[in-house]
Amino acid sequence: MDFGGRRGFIRLAQGRAVPLVPVVAIGGQETALFLSRGERLAALLGLDRMFRLKVLPLSLALPWGLNVGDMLGHIPLPAKITIQVLDPIDVSAMDVDEAYELVLGRMQRALTGLAEERSLPVIG
Repeated sequence: MDFGGRRGFIRLAQGRAVPLVPVVAIGGQETALFLSRGERLAALLGLDRMFRLKVLPLSLALPWGLNVGDMLGHIPLPAKITIQVLDPIDVSAMDVDEAYELVLGRMQRALTGLAEERSLPVIG
């Protein structure tokens, strides 16, 4: 899990007095053939400073071939995507940093569990 240190979702939940309901998914990354996350490309183009975009993925995807950031969209390759909705987390009485670590930890454990259940790419 990588939220880039962003914690606004926690402050929003605390301000509205609602629990966070984490959702994890695995398999969507198999809809294209990714060549790079594009961290250096995003930094080189200044996207990290202008738009807070830390990555600009490069992929091979139909119909364009080389696809930068998926800005033109793509025809997805077949993939099995599994989604899991986790139990709500009440963050109202928690410190923002404590809540961040708790939410990310639970999401990472759930995602790791989903990954361990997959036997083969694409068909799961």
